[in-house]
Amino acid sequence: MDDLYKILGVDRNATDADIKKAYRKLARKYHPDANPGDKDAEARFKEISHAHDVLSDKEKRKAYDAGPAVYGAEGAGGFHFDPSMFQQARGGGGYGDGAGFSDIFDLFGGAGGYTQTRQAAPRGADINYVLNLSFEDSLKGVSTRIAVDKNILCPDCGGSGAAPGTSPMTCPDCQGRGVTSRDQGFFAMSQPCRRCGGRGTIIQTPCSRCHGNGQVKARKKYTVKIPPGIKSGSKIKLKGKGQPSPQGGLPGDLYVKVNVAPSPLFKRRGDDLILTVPVTITEAALGARISVPTTDGSISLKIPRGTQNGKTLRIKGKGAPRLKGGGRGDLLVKIQVVVPTHLSKKQKEALESFAALSQENPREKLGAL
Repeated sequence: MDDLYKILGVDRNATDADIKKAYRKLARKYHPDANPGDKDAEARFKEISHAHDVLSDKEKRKAYDAGPAVYGAEGAGGFHFDPSMFQQARGGGGYGDGAGFSDIFDLFGGAGGYTQTRQAAPRGADINYVLNLSFEDSLKGVSTRIAVDKNILCPDCGGSGAAPGTSPMTCPDCQGRGVTSRDQGFFAMSQPCRRCGGRGTIIQTPCSRCHGNGQVKARKKYTVKIPPGIKSGSKIKLKGKGQPSPQGGLPGDLYVKVNVAPSPLFKRRGDDLILTVPVTITEAALGARISVPTTDGSISLKIPRGTQNGKTLRIKGKGAPRLKGGGRGDLLVKIQVVVPTHLSKKQKEALESFAALSQENPREKLGAL
């Protein structure tokens, strides 16, 4: 006689809860649905089911613990693994009180068709919407209205699809379950009902407005709040504002993708803004204080003496608002030294005089030039 406690992996002092927990774990692992075509798993599942059948029943367990003489005489070991127990389990009671078969089938999501409950209605489709936004609005944040073309529940029939004054009737093929079962040898397999399409109901007199679909086209308007500092490509979800479910389930969501127009002045890098500012040779060489634009207006910026072309000066807190953590990024001012292309006679003479006075050779490090 096999040790039923060892089969379930529990000791002889195990409580009913311990036995049920062990059974659920093993049954889920070796269940035929999880191991299609695996004969060893099928045999193991039979052993597990037999062990649970005996140990979860107080009288059978008492006889089993008393020993082979009592157990055999009581007939408690006469467990027979019959495929019909799956049919019983479909009804929710399952095989043996407390056997937990309905729980096991729930774990597999009804795979294999072991539940008679109607399949969950599919969720409605999501909607994607592109919102074009100016660079300035992306930084300060705005609240805007958008218009979306979508389906809504038919106002005449309330989404039932049946003509006003009538109601959908229970599907006679699936009895309202939305699925039909057919035997496949060892198992009973379920599939969506062909007659009602899984709805569980059929419409005898369709609504004239939606023609039985339960939905009609409409244009809906929604308010979208754009947070300050949003980046191009970001998405904002409006939960439940997508397409309604075709079978009365949860609606989909509306995803608003933000497309930020480029700025003629600023480029964005993370939370920082980059601004290219041209300066004259004199300003770069002698230093100067110049006015530069920011998203909040112009400010004064000091150009250090001897500033080279391409040097970047940082202005703290004048970048884009941070979506997380608060505060703002920085404004990075990239200096562009502008070389004049048209010189007057006096300007040319002044530069020649400067060159004569300057003995510097910027290419000296390149070698003997």
